[in-house]
Amino acid sequence: MFQEAQLYSPVKADADGVVVELGADHPGQGDPEYRARRNAIAALALGWEPGQPVPTAEYTEEEHEVWRVVCRELRAKQERLACRAALEGREAIDLPTDHIPQLADVTAALAPLSGFQYLPAAGVVPSKQFYGSLADRSFWSTQYIRHHSVPLYTPEPDVVHEVIGHAITLADPSYVGLYVAAGEAARRVETDDALTFVARVFWFSLEFGVVDEDGEPKAYGAGLLSSYGEIEEFVHADLRPLDVARMGVQDYDITHYQPLLFEAASWQQVQDVVGGFFSDVDDETVQRLSHEARSRA
Repeated sequence: MFQEAQLYSPVKADADGVVVELGADHPGQGDPEYRARRNAIAALALGWEPGQPVPTAEYTEEEHEVWRVVCRELRAKQERLACRAALEGREAIDLPTDHIPQLADVTAALAPLSGFQYLPAAGVVPSKQFYGSLADRSFWSTQYIRHHSVPLYTPEPDVVHEVIGHAITLADPSYVGLYVAAGEAARRVETDDALTFVARVFWFSLEFGVVDEDGEPKAYGAGLLSSYGEIEEFVHADLRPLDVARMGVQDYDITHYQPLLFEAASWQQVQDVVGGFFSDVDDETVQRLSHEARSRA
């Protein structure tokens, strides 16, 4: 399985300051200005303490332009390929399209809709902390944005994914119970294997889930909703029936479009099956489902 920590560029802090270590093939690797921006934005999150106001990232006009391009291009694709609940959430939160919103602004917009708050993350957040915080209606989010040379591509989750992907779903009541239940599940399980199973189900549902609506596959996962390329490609994936046992053991690789996804027969099935799993799962359940999935392989 592609390890979650590899989704994010490593962040290191020492006496010389905060450094985000971009990979050799990262679009911003050869751009000193972009690298300095990434270091400065990561330092904001690392310097934050719970209870303090979320730090403000002073975005440049170039960064705001990336946001504008992504909003413009994604909106039309979401209209065609996003599920109804996601579109209703998008309209309810009414994100700005002309500038990158601050995390505090996202929290303020979500307050009357779901009560979720956004917290600043420099990069990867440990799984138990990230998923568990969902039970408290807290969502850890990066603040940096992708490199301006490729506004419709990012090799790692950025503020576009965290906000255009997740915030629109966190604005819709039918999603909120799923997120909260996933957080409670992450806190309930005790072993690393069980937590990994829960995280995989989250991945193939709230990140890359597909649902049938009126006979057509529609995206409901934030990873699909926020990806200019993958929101078109998911309809060509091997779409399997919703199956939490298989989802919990299925490997994936974020560096490619997903070749295999799980499609629910209806939004109600997502609520019943995925929501039911998150609400009831414990370590014994994971052992049973893992055995069941592998016996069918």
